[in-house]
Amino acid sequence: MNHIVYIRFPAGCNINVIFMQHIHNTLVIPLQRNQFYSPQIMNELTEIYKRIEYLRNNGVKMKEIADRVDMAPSVLSALYSSVLPAYIDLLKTRTPDDALDEALALVNNVSKKRLLNNVGAMKLLLLEMEPEQQSEAESGNPLVKLLGKEMKDSVQDVFNYSGLYLSYSLSSSTDSLKIEPYLINASENSEYVKVGMINAYKSVHWGGGIISNHQNSYLMFNERDLPQFALVTIYLQLPHYEYPAMLKGLYLCLDYNHNPIARRIVLVKQSDSTDVNEFLTMEGRLVPKAELTPELEVYYNYTCQEGDYIKTCTVPSPKLDATDLEREKKMLMI
Repeated sequence: MNHIVYIRFPAGCNINVIFMQHIHNTLVIPLQRNQFYSPQIMNELTEIYKRIEYLRNNGVKMKEIADRVDMAPSVLSALYSSVLPAYIDLLKTRTPDDALDEALALVNNVSKKRLLNNVGAMKLLLLEMEPEQQSEAESGNPLVKLLGKEMKDSVQDVFNYSGLYLSYSLSSSTDSLKIEPYLINASENSEYVKVGMINAYKSVHWGGGIISNHQNSYLMFNERDLPQFALVTIYLQLPHYEYPAMLKGLYLCLDYNHNPIARRIVLVKQSDSTDVNEFLTMEGRLVPKAELTPELEVYYNYTCQEGDYIKTCTVPSPKLDATDLEREKKMLMI
């Protein structure tokens, strides 16, 4: 296997010709000092992020990527989940150097000098990596396999979000704020991200979670007793910093008449505890609008106003056509 080594010559060294020499399967590329901080190097940070995203989306584990680029998994995780997304976003209003400084301030384990000094080699090593390809016959249902793999791989990132939460969303049956406890943690055998929920009627449901690209998370569980199945999926936005105290997103489920409904949801962390017994002592409840405290009113105003939810209903019709769509909207306004 060929290896690539970048050598930085001392300041003032005059190099008129860039030369390459193979020594024991090692490619030696001398680089001048100012090449490390060129616009090209700064632009390569965006390419590195996109390449890691591609590898992750195609089944390559973060630890495998970290080993390949000779970087601690925690450092690569911070770089991918916090620094690079923030850097790309800040480029809209900052110079590349200022954007990188502000992005690096979000974490405490990534060195700017070391990052820029290795960005070229890191990019080349990432480009050499390719995900393994399997035929559908070998892999079975690719979506089911991907879900299982993503759940397992998400365990290495769940520490950033583990704990007990209270969720706030609109009740599907009354004009009330629904408050429900959640537990997010690695499973006992660290095989997947375990999600627990206690609904407003005291029922406990267990499911799993996926942390995707450190930008979004999906919490999924069955909210009916077996053998019935009613999938709940919560799409969460993940902030570009570590250990967030609040998560928000959209909550998709079925109402009591099995009609799809989508609502805003906010999860507010109560503690870092992942003790199941402590979780089971928590209670869900409905708070009518007239009983809202000033603190709860903030969550009500965010999750329970017109436009914060989308409801559907069953239209009594021998066949569903375009005219029934208009009828449904009118029925929902009643």
